[in-house]
Amino acid sequence: MAGPTIFVIDDQASVRHALGEMLGVFGFNVETYESADGFVLTIDGRRPGCIVADVRMPGMDGIALVRELKRRKIALPVVLISGHADVPMAVEAIKAGAEDFIEKPVDDAKLVAAINRALSQAFEQQDTRKAADTLTLRFARLTPRQIEIFDLVAQGFTSHAIAARLNISVRTVESYRAEIMDKMQAESVAVLVRQAIRLGRLEP
Repeated sequence: MAGPTIFVIDDQASVRHALGEMLGVFGFNVETYESADGFVLTIDGRRPGCIVADVRMPGMDGIALVRELKRRKIALPVVLISGHADVPMAVEAIKAGAEDFIEKPVDDAKLVAAINRALSQAFEQQDTRKAADTLTLRFARLTPRQIEIFDLVAQGFTSHAIAARLNISVRTVESYRAEIMDKMQAESVAVLVRQAIRLGRLEP
């Protein structure tokens, strides 16, 4: 599988070329764009990667790009670079959702470290999202009665207490509980409780 791509966006050809060469030496796949407007026309949110963009560009600037990605729910991290860095601009960039803000002239090691941090965080978030989707799918396979018992088990009710509450036998509760544990792939009640919290069915 192809590795992540670094999308370099800068209106200065010399900067694009220099960054592209340097990142290539570090083993990254690199694509360069002269404008954020041009980049958003071609963007594919399913491709893993990281954007390195200048803050000040004609048309859509770097901070506007970060906001546009957020609006489109595209989870590509953005490292912003600027030759006119000032504290308010850096604060605005981070508040908008940029991963990092680096001043020009760009320190190669600093930029590569920022990209690696952004990528590892993005992959972690992706894994968390996948785990949440899997959990939701498993929960969707439970019957209404299984959901009722799932919630009671998660709240700490014993099989005897659940049986009395639902007016069914303890053996029936145990049978339901085993089916729930199997469907949810929960090897213990503790795991089931954590799943209930992640599903928002139980207050942590």
